[in-house]
Amino acid sequence: MKQNMGLEDRVIRLVAAIAVGVLYGLGYISGVLAIVLGVVAIAFFVTSLVGWCPLYLPLGLSTLRKKLSGGAK
Repeated sequence: MKQNMGLEDRVIRLVAAIAVGVLYGLGYISGVLAIVLGVVAIAFFVTSLVGWCPLYLPLGLSTLRKKLSGGAK
């Protein structure tokens, strides 16, 4: 699996997943909304850890910055 998520993307997803967890823990969300957001939060958490988003493949997206090749002389 080749990474296709940049650092900013990964941090945003991780913060969003944590926010959903906190909102659920504090009782601000419940029911169907909590289930839907919980599933999305789990997906965000996992994709932020591995740095790969399967949805980006068919869309041809990548937020990963290209590394500069060659060194300064």
